[in-house]
Amino acid sequence: MRRHLTFACEGAELAGTLDAAAGATGLLILSGGNEIRSGAHRGMAMLAARVAAAGYPVFRFDRRGIGDSEGENSGFESSAPDIAAAIATFRAAAPQVARMAAFGNCDAASALLLHQPLALDALILANPWTYETAESEAEGEEEAPDLPPASAIRARYMARLKDPKSLLRLLKGEVDLGKLLRGLSALGKGSAAASPDSLAARLDAAMAALACPAHILLATGDRTAQAFVDRCNPGALPVTRVDSSSHSFAGEDAIWLERQILDLLARLPSR
Repeated sequence: MRRHLTFACEGAELAGTLDAAAGATGLLILSGGNEIRSGAHRGMAMLAARVAAAGYPVFRFDRRGIGDSEGENSGFESSAPDIAAAIATFRAAAPQVARMAAFGNCDAASALLLHQPLALDALILANPWTYETAESEAEGEEEAPDLPPASAIRARYMARLKDPKSLLRLLKGEVDLGKLLRGLSALGKGSAAASPDSLAARLDAAMAALACPAHILLATGDRTAQAFVDRCNPGALPVTRVDSSSHSFAGEDAIWLERQILDLLARLPSR
């Protein structure tokens, strides 16, 4: 059963949706960027329904200034009160929930890391956002800049150099040599060290200090995920990858995402 409700956060009325189930382990879903709680192409709404059908109650919400929620949209770095209020509302609406995991994609994953400690038992972090505001302001916060990170460029050209078909095209003169040389020049360039106050450095510090289990999910062809790999060090956190360029896990990737989440929820230890 799906139920819509409202709750307060620092004087604003926020909108949330509960997909009810009888289980004692719940899932809180945060939407990334400026997406409403249903997600891109209703992906998060459909994910919530399937997870709830498996026995896990699911709560989604619009943070302040997004969708049906009041207030000013100050971005993911100011969303700690929204997340805390959503957790409290979820627990009140589903009092049988004894353990709670949270799932976030893109800057929602980064928000879950930056705003620790929260009253959560586990984090599921997909394609965490590492771009600074200046890098993405032309595209909008939820979109990665057009240029892939250096690691992705290097990986792409190394794969081409190992591909006999690509080498044959080169010998036949079917390859743009100027473009190839520009790509090859990236092979010898390392990633620039992040400044201590950069988003990437703060995410590294947050991952190192986590008091609850966390699992990272990456779409290997997604530029946001590639940038995370290029800029951050998850340390001992487990990472699972899917060979996809879908940032929002669309199409068949939605089933992969559902399976990953259900597996992680089933392995969440009792208190």
